[in-house]
Amino acid sequence: MLTGFYARKSYPEKLRRVKYYDAENEKRLDFLTNNFSLPAITIAALYKYRWQVELFFKWIKQHLRIKAFYGTSENAVKTQIWIAVSVYVLVAIIKKRLKIEQSLYTILQILSVSIFEKMPIYKALTSTTYEKQITSDDKQLYLFEC
Repeated sequence: MLTGFYARKSYPEKLRRVKYYDAENEKRLDFLTNNFSLPAITIAALYKYRWQVELFFKWIKQHLRIKAFYGTSENAVKTQIWIAVSVYVLVAIIKKRLKIEQSLYTILQILSVSIFEKMPIYKALTSTTYEKQITSDDKQLYLFEC
C-alpha cells in the first residue's frame, strides 16, 4: 500500500502497488491499483490484457487510418472498426492478387487520392509514367517555350 504526502495529495484513496517479474521479456513491472481483493498475479494478468487492447488500438490508428470515432455508442465504434478492417483486408487481397509491390499504406494513399477517377485499379496502382505527346493540334498556350 502506498503512503506518503505526495501519493496522498495526488490520489487521496488507498493504492496498492503490485510488483511482477515478466520472465518472458525479463522485465520487472510495477502496477498501481485500488483493488485489494484480487491476487497480485491476477492484477498483473489484467494489465497484460489491457496492454494488448492498447496495442490493438495503436495498430488500428496506424494501419486502418481511424483518427477519431464518429459515434460514441458501442455499435458506432464497432461498425467503424469493422468497416476499416474490411477496407484493409480488401486492399490486402488486391495487393496479393494483382502482385503489387507497394506497401498497403501506399496503396491506401493512392486509392484515397484517385477515388473519383474512372480508371482500372491496376492502372492506378502500377507505376506507369504518363507522357503527353505534344502535337501541333494542341490548343494549349504555353507560358514558356518547350
